[in-house]
Amino acid sequence: MTDGTPSLDDQLSQRFIALDPSGYFLIRVDADAGQLVAEHFPNDVDSKGRAIDPETGEVLSCRGGNQRTPAVCYRGRTAKELGIALTEGEGPHPVSRLDHALYLGRELQKAEACLVQGRPYVQD
Repeated sequence: MTDGTPSLDDQLSQRFIALDPSGYFLIRVDADAGQLVAEHFPNDVDSKGRAIDPETGEVLSCRGGNQRTPAVCYRGRTAKELGIALTEGEGPHPVSRLDHALYLGRELQKAEACLVQGRPYVQD
């Protein structure tokens, strides 16, 4: 907003979010292949609600620096195709929280729009 008041979307982005103990995703667009990519990284959540590396117990930084290898890399041409791969059919599924599934759906839709429009995608 122009008056300095944060938008409702900005306000909602600042709320507390409980982390999914099944892990997190890094989403990107592979424009050359015409695909959306969702890399899944496992994590544990400590007693303070922070994501920690399941192997080392170290807190995972949101600011980068940790070069981890994804456990699984999902690819699809559309948000729907990728969303179905993440949540339907034979398990186990890498998403254990409904709020995480909704977030992924929003991000995959945003990534798909960027792929179609040839714009850069930045994960929220």
